Amino acid sequence: MSPPSASSLFVKICGLTREEDAELCIEAGATAIGLNFVPTSRRRVDEAVARRIVDRVRGRIVTVAVVADLGVRELERLARATGVERLQLHGHESPEAVGAAGPNAFKAARIGDASDALAAAAFPGEWLLVDAKAPGGELGGTGARFDWSLVKSLVRSRKVIVAGGLDPSNVAGAVRELEPFGVDVASGVESSPGIKDPAKVRAFIAAARG
Repeated sequence: MSPPSASSLFVKICGLTREEDAELCIEAGATAIGLNFVPTSRRRVDEAVARRIVDRVRGRIVTVAVVADLGVRELERLARATGVERLQLHGHESPEAVGAAGPNAFKAARIGDASDALAAAAFPGEWLLVDAKAPGGELGGTGARFDWSLVKSLVRSRKVIVAGGLDPSNVAGAVRELEPFGVDVASGVESSPGIKDPAKVRAFIAAARG
């Protein structure tokens, strides 16, 4: 798979909780925003807030729901209630569960060693997100990094979105080393959990595409 050009690199800003931050992401040139529905997340939003954000930005940026270990019916209900376009499955879902969730669902795989990268390759879906495996078992947004070399073969064969400890200072290095389909950030562009820092968001996107 040929690497994307700088201008076409997919950039997702995750963990939004406010409409103004969604507008910031659009203005800065992000491709997608993530809304977190995982109950244990410090960036969790309820469905009403998510619906307001989605309605405000519809047609201008891709909207992604970050979920964990929900059944197909609950995923369908959440998508209808909020209007999100994509489902990022960030729990302990099997490849079969990801496939059953439909064509707009993709797996977020936590990478700690080579065996995790090998297992990640088994997941279906147009996209695959790779994140760091946090020691405490947290499901993303920890700021932890993983060894990028573990996913080089995945990136060559799949539309891989790289997450895990990225920020404005290191995202350009990740893009140069891996040439992925996309990158994803949450804590690396925040002033506090769920609140995005405008300067960091702009710097991250500029560095990723620079």
